[in-house]
This record gives sequence, C-alpha cells and structure tokens, in this order.
Amino acid sequence: MKFLIKMLLASFAIVPLVDVAKAADYSAPPPPAPGGFYVRGDVGGSYLDWSTASQHWAFVGDLGAGYQFTPNFRSDVTWNYAGNYTVNPGASLQTSIVLGNIYYDWKNDSPFTPYVGAGIGYGWQYSNNSAISANSGLALGLAAGVSYDMTNNLAVDVGYRFHDIVSSGGSTPVPEHQATIGLRVKF
Repeated sequence: MKFLIKMLLASFAIVPLVDVAKAADYSAPPPPAPGGFYVRGDVGGSYLDWSTASQHWAFVGDLGAGYQFTPNFRSDVTWNYAGNYTVNPGASLQTSIVLGNIYYDWKNDSPFTPYVGAGIGYGWQYSNNSAISANSGLALGLAAGVSYDMTNNLAVDVGYRFHDIVSSGGSTPVPEHQATIGLRVKF
C-alpha cells in the first residue's frame, strides 16, 4: 500500500514536467511576411472645386494593384473615375486619372495603420457639351487615411485624396477632393 501511494505521488510530481517539456518543443507560427502584392478597390464621393459648377459632388470609384515593399512603404498604380458633375446647364463633366502612387504607412501595435501618399500620372476630362473644352495632361495626387487590418490578407481603407489634372493645353485645372472607403486584398 505504501508503495502504491509513493507511485501515485511520484506520478503527480511528474505531470508538470511533461507540460514543460511540451512547451519547450512548441514554436509559434512565423508572422506574415511584410511584403507582397495587393489589389484594391474604392468607392466614395468627389467634390469638384470649380466656381462655375452647379453640382459639385459626384460618384468616384477606383481600382488598383500594388506591392508592399516593407512594413512602412508600398506603391501602387490606380485608375480613378469621377463622374457627372453638373458644370453648366445641360453640361456634365467626368474625369479619369491613372496614377503611380507611393505611400508611407505608420505601422504600430494596433490593427489601425495611418498613411500618407503622393502620386503622379495622366488624367482626362470629358464633357457632353462642346462648350466645355476637353482637358488632358499631367495629373497629380495626394492621399491620407487609415487602414484597418481585418485579417492578415484583408484591410478596410478610409481615406482622403486630392487630384488635379494639370492641362497640357492651358485649360483650367480640374481639382477634386475625394472621400473614399475600400478594400485592399493582400496576396
């Protein structure tokens, strides 16, 4: 009987050591790599900063593809469309812009990542009225916002963008202020 009690006590003493041995063999999964390709899509509203416009607000949407180089730096190419600003009675205006952008992300310990960005590219202005001259040329962009990482591969992005088509033909620039929400899918 004494032998049985000693064996029982010895087995209880060994149980914590088994957990320590298992813990020594455990290694946490590696964190996701900071780099990689991503695609993005955004929708929102755009405000045309033009004094003759009677309807300054229009729908905006864009699509893009990019690469995250480091936890703090990423770059993408985007196509942006804003449409149907009423600029004169019976005249509407739409814009399309293709930009190459670079961003700085302020990574931190939370799922929220603030960012700023700048871009350069080419833009087009279209109108359904011949009195509004077509405008195309150099396009510039600035961006600021915050993204929220829902998973390692999916982020929601809320941002502000300033776009301007600087005409090659000397026409009036087309400054737009855009507020957007979108998704960024990382691969």
